[in-house]
Amino acid sequence: MGCSSSAAPASCERADAASPALGLIAATGAEGSPALTLKDPVFVDETSFEDITVGDGPAVTSDAQDVVFSVAIANGASGETLISSGTDVRPLSGWTEHYAGLADMMRCATEGSRVVGAIPFDAVSAEAATSMGLTEGQSLAVVLDLQKVYLPAADGVPQYNDRPGMPSVVLAPNGAPGIIVPDAAPPTELAVEVLKKGDGAAVTDADSIRIHYTGVTWADREVFDSTWDKGASAAVTLDGVVPGFAQALEGATIGSQLLVVIPPDLGYGSEGTGSIPGDSTLVFVIDVLGVDAPAPTE
Repeated sequence: MGCSSSAAPASCERADAASPALGLIAATGAEGSPALTLKDPVFVDETSFEDITVGDGPAVTSDAQDVVFSVAIANGASGETLISSGTDVRPLSGWTEHYAGLADMMRCATEGSRVVGAIPFDAVSAEAATSMGLTEGQSLAVVLDLQKVYLPAADGVPQYNDRPGMPSVVLAPNGAPGIIVPDAAPPTELAVEVLKKGDGAAVTDADSIRIHYTGVTWADREVFDSTWDKGASAAVTLDGVVPGFAQALEGATIGSQLLVVIPPDLGYGSEGTGSIPGDSTLVFVIDVLGVDAPAPTE
């Protein structure tokens, strides 16, 4: 019987990090295109921020969580705009090495929020400071629009499944799955169980779908691929994965977790691929985290 133990729900309390310096930053620009001007020079000793607008989307509860944001950054001493751009999908941890202050501004913030902040010299890396022409003692003034926050893991309602002979799933506290394959013959046809049912939109063949997954082969019970181990989610399209994976994923709702057993003819067939031998039955646990925004057209 396929089953899933529940990970603890993520929670987050937004830090109170306001300072008088933030009153010197005038945030302008439409949603998704932030801009700023300074009333007077801005200097801070520690990262300060406050939410101008509080969004009603998901919160950033983990540094492993993927985010997309637009940001305007100015030199706090001169007021010169240094950066005005959007970002690609990246986990929050991808910003901590060079822009720790930006990561601090986003922790526990919610999708749809506009955040004004001031970041001291020592809250960015030396490399980042050099690239922006920031010198010791100077600060950065920031307006950030948090446009997209992906789920850190499936958060849907656990479902009851009673199909005999299916693998079991246990979850680590962060939601990463462990797969226990039974000592039995695998199903000969595609088998899909919804372990958690999300309440988000259903994904389609037109979407770039953001997922976490772990895959094992039925025969050797060893993980051959896992986004959890890589520390970053994956974006897939239904025409870019093996047929059984696509059939299982199509129509799944955001927030869902799927247990999928894929027979060889819907997987990698008799030839296999990489470390996966031919005629392998594949087992996946898939967390549906969200859908990427369409690429802008010319």
